[in-house]
Amino acid sequence: MTTETGKVTFQGNPLTLIGNKTAVGDKFPTGIVLQNDDLSPFKMDETSGVRIITTVPSLDTPVCDTQVRKFNEKAANLEANIYAVSADLPFAQARWCGAAGIKNVRTLSDHAQMALADALGIHVKELRLFARTVMVVDSNNKITYMEIVPEITSEPNYEAALEAVKKAS
Repeated sequence: MTTETGKVTFQGNPLTLIGNKTAVGDKFPTGIVLQNDDLSPFKMDETSGVRIITTVPSLDTPVCDTQVRKFNEKAANLEANIYAVSADLPFAQARWCGAAGIKNVRTLSDHAQMALADALGIHVKELRLFARTVMVVDSNNKITYMEIVPEITSEPNYEAALEAVKKAS
């Protein structure tokens, strides 16, 4: 497990990422169990095809809200499944999705163990939240695109992620 300080900031203040270092070309982590909105287990290993996995600090913040809504809008035209992962409680995710009308993005929680955050090296130590990221994973479970947004209060590069989906399809 590594630590990296300053790769991401919150309002200009450096934060520490902990976990395994992950990069484009690596296999997406296997064996990790997340939670659906109804508390049932979800295994990313059981998914297939091209996927966008986007992580957000908390759905109840304006930038995270915008990020998931934008991917929800774009999903209708994509040949990819989209998953939004956060450390929010599954109950909060379900409430947020209902209020936001999210139908094309599946929200998943890693609140109990932060296992995915640690496996990807995007666990913000000081906040016990995810860094803001977007990954495209191809049908061979290989990460073909990865953006770790340097400033947590900034949005990701949606167009680059969508272009990566086209190339991975």
